[in-house]
Amino acid sequence: MDLITTPPHLREQCRAWRKQGLSIALVPTMGFLHAGHMSLMDHARLRADRLVVSVFVNPTQFGPNEDLDRYPRDLPHDLALAEEHGADAVFAPEPGAMYHPDHATWVDVPEMGKRLCGASRPIHFRGVCTVVLKLLNLVQPDVAVFGEKDWQQLAILRRMARDLDLDAELVGRPIFREPDGLAMSSRNVYLTPEERAKAPAIHEGLELVQERLRAGERDAEALGLMFRSHLADKLPGARVDYASFAHPESLAPVARVTAQTLLAVAVFVGKVRLIDNKLLEA
Repeated sequence: MDLITTPPHLREQCRAWRKQGLSIALVPTMGFLHAGHMSLMDHARLRADRLVVSVFVNPTQFGPNEDLDRYPRDLPHDLALAEEHGADAVFAPEPGAMYHPDHATWVDVPEMGKRLCGASRPIHFRGVCTVVLKLLNLVQPDVAVFGEKDWQQLAILRRMARDLDLDAELVGRPIFREPDGLAMSSRNVYLTPEERAKAPAIHEGLELVQERLRAGERDAEALGLMFRSHLADKLPGARVDYASFAHPESLAPVARVTAQTLLAVAVFVGKVRLIDNKLLEA
């Protein structure tokens, strides 16, 4: 496995593979890899002859008061896991290698990016789209694999890929959960033992909404209140950033759940902001 740190080197390596007729899969990550990332790599390994994993904490998707400086990092650990799960190359650049000092070009899907997480993180998806497009341009993969925990991100990237006629197939893989239901996230390491013990209440709330939906409730506002009430009882002190019902592809708000609908939530547990979602079946 090769460790690559500069865009020209990455482009050169991927170009050489393509000249050999080899297909390429890309798994973009911000590192501090966990079992969820491993599942993405394992799937990508099945889809192509060569696997590139990027490990890059992208500064342009963090706002001024967010956790860029303390986002967990452990490159040696990431390299070992990537090699164990079949990566042929890990791309781990410094920010200066990805963004010139006078960088001035951005990619945005503004309407979809202002909802859900975008309401409280207004520059986040502009940074995500820009860095992912840069990675897709460098690697030119046949397939890129993302986790569905970041459902909004994947929906926005798919719209970007469609609108810009990108060639790569963007694949989503199911949320990877701890045995107690908590969605795996690099930020889970920030939770105190007490917060970690109660955090599975988020997933339990999503399942309760699905049960109430099966029982006949269709009003999104009533279902959302039920989720919030559950968290107030099981996860006291948590603050719900949003609990929103949306169309799975367009992310447009849904008032009555009469078809497949995304319930996306973001919850502050102490100082840690956790996201989760469930695709509800009416």
